[in-house]
Amino acid sequence: MNFLRGVMGGPSAGPQPSGAETIQKLCDRVASSTLLDDRRDAVRALKSLSKKYRLEVGIQAMEHLVRVLQTDRSDSEIIGYALDTLYNVISNDLEEEEQEENSPKQVDDLGSQFTEIFIKQQENVTLLLTLVEEFDFHVRWPGVKLLTSLLKQQGPQVQQIILVSPMGVSRLMDLLADSREVIRNDGVLLLQQLTKSNAAIQKIVAFENAFERLLDIITEEGNSDGGIVVEDCLLLLQNLLKNNNSNQNFFKEGSYIQRMKPWFEVGDDNCGWSAQKVTNLHLMLQLVRVLVSPTNPPGATSSCQKAMFHCGLLQQLCTILMATGVPADILTETINTVSEVIRGCQMNQDYFASVNAPSNPPRPAIVVLLMSMVNERQPFVLRCAVLYCFQCFLYKNQKGQGEIVSTLLPSTIDATGNSVSAGQLLCGGLFSTDSLSNWCAAVALAHALQENATLKEQLLRVQLATSIGNPPVSLLQQCTNILSQGDKIDRRGSKVQTRVGLLMLLCTWLSNCSIAVTHFLHNPANIPFLTGQIAENLGEEEQLVQGLCALLLGISIYYNDNSLENYRKEKLKQLIEKRIGRENFIEKLGFISKHELYSRAAQKPQPSFSSPDHMMFDHEFTKLVKELEGVISKAIYKSSEEDKKEEEVKKTLEQHDNIVTHYKKVIREQDQELEELKQQVNTLKSQNEQLQTTVTQQVSQIQQHKDQYNLLKVQLGKDNQHHNSHSDTVQMNGIQVEEVSKLKEELEEWKNKHELLQGQLREKDSLIEKLKPLQLETGTEQSSQTSKSSGLEHNNELQKELEMLRTQIQLQSAEIAKLQAENQKLQVMNTSADPALGDSSATAAKNLELEGRLVQEVKELKNEDQKLSALKNKLKDLGVPVEDEDDIESGDQADEDEDGDEEEQD
Repeated sequence: MNFLRGVMGGPSAGPQPSGAETIQKLCDRVASSTLLDDRRDAVRALKSLSKKYRLEVGIQAMEHLVRVLQTDRSDSEIIGYALDTLYNVISNDLEEEEQEENSPKQVDDLGSQFTEIFIKQQENVTLLLTLVEEFDFHVRWPGVKLLTSLLKQQGPQVQQIILVSPMGVSRLMDLLADSREVIRNDGVLLLQQLTKSNAAIQKIVAFENAFERLLDIITEEGNSDGGIVVEDCLLLLQNLLKNNNSNQNFFKEGSYIQRMKPWFEVGDDNCGWSAQKVTNLHLMLQLVRVLVSPTNPPGATSSCQKAMFHCGLLQQLCTILMATGVPADILTETINTVSEVIRGCQMNQDYFASVNAPSNPPRPAIVVLLMSMVNERQPFVLRCAVLYCFQCFLYKNQKGQGEIVSTLLPSTIDATGNSVSAGQLLCGGLFSTDSLSNWCAAVALAHALQENATLKEQLLRVQLATSIGNPPVSLLQQCTNILSQGDKIDRRGSKVQTRVGLLMLLCTWLSNCSIAVTHFLHNPANIPFLTGQIAENLGEEEQLVQGLCALLLGISIYYNDNSLENYRKEKLKQLIEKRIGRENFIEKLGFISKHELYSRAAQKPQPSFSSPDHMMFDHEFTKLVKELEGVISKAIYKSSEEDKKEEEVKKTLEQHDNIVTHYKKVIREQDQELEELKQQVNTLKSQNEQLQTTVTQQVSQIQQHKDQYNLLKVQLGKDNQHHNSHSDTVQMNGIQVEEVSKLKEELEEWKNKHELLQGQLREKDSLIEKLKPLQLETGTEQSSQTSKSSGLEHNNELQKELEMLRTQIQLQSAEIAKLQAENQKLQVMNTSADPALGDSSATAAKNLELEGRLVQEVKELKNEDQKLSALKNKLKDLGVPVEDEDDIESGDQADEDEDGDEEEQD
């Protein structure tokens, strides 16, 4: 109870225990108590003391707290207290009123030491990862905060433990999907610490769909109008993408660049931007720059630049660039972002050249930006950003360089003076009284000539009007005049800055251009000025000017074509030997590369200077110095004989180059012909493959048709066999030959029978005629001879039947004649038809039909024959004499013989 009174602030009867003693007792309770409630109360008490007695709790309780995490997993409350206690011990984020008089360094060391103790057992971090998986808020949230604090204190060590832990990073990625915003937001902070300077973890996080989730959170929070959550997400995206080419490529391939466009949709009302919105938009612009940074691989940068143009992101940035009311720092960062989006990308550079500012009349965006650059009232960082934008616009852009230089040439200058051109602004800045404007204009003009010998020659044509009544002077002459005047002109800013800018312009202009060197040497005052500047012993500020003068003189020697007799290479080297000394000249030349500002400028293309006084060197110029310093040093020490030999070698090399060029041309032509032949071969191959495919298809179709033909042939044979199953004879074109011959024989037989029946009918007709008189003679005796009368009546009936039979026989004879005609027609078709024809099914069907009809007629004739036989029998029964068929046939034959005798007698 005394302990509780001490903790709760109640009165105590005896002396109060110290903090260390109290903590020791609480630790004993946590270690030895068997009741969960007691342990929970003890851990809660340790949590309340952990901020005030951080050191004591950390030393005495950490082991016990870790054991609680291991053994009491089932109770979320005690786990939450333990995690909070560990967080208070390890974290350095103490409130001001709770900080003791310890120095910040001691506080940092304390958190780092406790972290080192905790992660010494890697199982502790693995246990913590397992607890973070718990959905319970009182466990998950303290676990996330504790893990974040561990990463802040000992980042690389904790990163390595998580990396080797199974599914360690994946478990932490689930925090972004938590529906509770507090845990989700702290999860973002945890991933920020986890991904710092660890490319392996960055790749795992990216491939765990981090980009999709983070962009969704930014969209849900309102893009640039969102709160600090958007800022945290953008910082995490920067960690994932910066200096990580794999993640950058994944970001581009996943079409996530297109989702960045809505971030920069700024309305017309741009006043009253909140500080958070400015911060968010600043980070968004930096994220775009990460994707197109000049330090990235050129291929990756180029693909991102093209994607930004096609999705409209570049157009959106240019809209912000030309908008009004945009804060100065956002405008500056937007200019830098546009610079890197267009740098070295011809398509983007062409689009930027077409952008006009919303003014009346409309002016190109480049002109508006140059006006800001040469305006000394504009902020220094803004002027540096505009210079960088102009440099990026001209980088590897010969078309843009030509457009800028053309505004200086006499034929293209606007005579009306209504519009200001880029060339006029550059000249105005070059010769103004502001040294910073002089330097910026000189560097910008040097970039317009970079690696373009044609424009260097064209710029020699530029003439400037100095004052009324005086003849115009060339731009080259005016630059050397200002350079020679030095400090005589009262300028605002650095005394050295103007001369350094002009010397860099002249060195860039004369390098690799013999005609420009000749024009420079043609002015007799230039060489004495340079030798005088180099030979003097000046202060540190002037040493940079001396080094640049030595570089310009060396360029005049190295690129001299000896066209001017007084300024040949040998004479200029003798002049250096007499006036300066070779060693002194080389020493002064080395002042450039040894200067601190030179080293800073050589690091990255963007001009970033802490103050205008440090604005001395340009990044591209440092490359030129590195290239020329060695060759100029060698050229100075060469003798005239060596120069002659070098000239001869150069001529020989030129001849060899010409030969090589000729052969290159021949090889190029042959390569072109070879490519054309290869294309033809490929075309023929493809055509051959198509033809082979067609042939294969046709062969398969023919085979299919053959199979179908054979199948139909078999089916047709089966059908004919089915219809003609009563005949086993051979079939020709669907007509059975034996069946036809058999039918013919039957037909002949029935013909004979028909003729026989007709003869019998005639006999019966004659018999009936003979019976008629007999009937009349016996008519008077009818009453007495009833039996005879009944016979006569029956005779009449028979006579009627005979008439009917006669009619039927006539009809049948007509039908037989018709069948004979059809039979003859079929025989003609049978003899004339081609045996190879396959469509004989119709003829077979017709033949079957005729066969059926003939069989039917035969049956009818048989019936008639039976009826005739019955009639004969009845006539015989009546006593009427009836002749048989044989008698009739013999009678007919006898009649025919008698007729023949009569004809012979006649």
